[in-house]
Amino acid sequence: MEYKDYYNLLGVSKGASQDEVSKAFKKLARKYHPDLNPGDPAAEGKFKEINEAYEVLKDPEKRKLYDSLGPNWKEGQNFQPPPGYENFQFRSGGFGGEGFSDFFETIFGQAGGFGQSGGFGGSRFGGDQFGRSMRSKGRDAEVRLTLTMEEAYRGGPKTITLQEQVRGADGTPRMQSKTLEVNIPAGVKDGAKIRLSGQGSPGTGGGPSGDLLLQVAIAEHPLFRLEGVNVIHDLRLAPWEAVLGCSVRIPTLDGPVDMNIPAGLSSGQKLRLAGKGLGKGESQGDQFVRIVIRSPKTLTDEERKLWEELSATSSFQAR
Repeated sequence: MEYKDYYNLLGVSKGASQDEVSKAFKKLARKYHPDLNPGDPAAEGKFKEINEAYEVLKDPEKRKLYDSLGPNWKEGQNFQPPPGYENFQFRSGGFGGEGFSDFFETIFGQAGGFGQSGGFGGSRFGGDQFGRSMRSKGRDAEVRLTLTMEEAYRGGPKTITLQEQVRGADGTPRMQSKTLEVNIPAGVKDGAKIRLSGQGSPGTGGGPSGDLLLQVAIAEHPLFRLEGVNVIHDLRLAPWEAVLGCSVRIPTLDGPVDMNIPAGLSSGQKLRLAGKGLGKGESQGDQFVRIVIRSPKTLTDEERKLWEELSATSSFQAR
């Protein structure tokens, strides 16, 4: 397996804080994002590499495995218990998730009888007082499904892989993979739940299996942030672009668009792209382009002279 130095890819030290890792990723992602480098395979490849590095280094558990095992860190994942449960691990498209066990009777006891000791309340093994097995539906299970903003916006089919611990024929535990095809609703919101019928904990006494609930978590994006169902993109402009107006290619969740920037804008003003947010139908959000005016930090003698002439002749009052 080829070893990739994730710290080197992001340009941070091994002891960098999570905030430093996040800032380094955002800076590089803005530089190499495919929407801002159309037709450039080198930029696209670089973006994939830094995204891969960030997915590992932003997660304390994955980062710990990477620091300890190097190129073999992924194999180490199979031996790490997921948070909150002991026997289950969930993965989807490279993003980590929460875990659960298909054998809930191991953790919670069999449905219909655990915690009761015989008598008329049923037996501790899930049967009645005569030892008969009680038919009961399996428990519902809930895991987190991490989606990119683009996946949430567009929706469509997505393959997820569940790695669960099951009992073999000899009764010993072993790992088993289960692949499911999920249809992501277009415009799905952060925190929404997608129900997969019959994919939860198995029932007892011939009862039906429970359901699997996928709780949607939308991943952080290098170019956008969410405010409810609205998408916000910060557009950096030079002072003269803000004063005179310009045409700029704007990234959206539906691909880049050319946008005419009117003259005379100030920092903090927002321009709206209707229907480019999350949600569906009448509740679908918009994308807002927030203006951020950037000033040059260094000037040539000629540039300084021109700015001084402008300052002397302009009648504009900012305060």
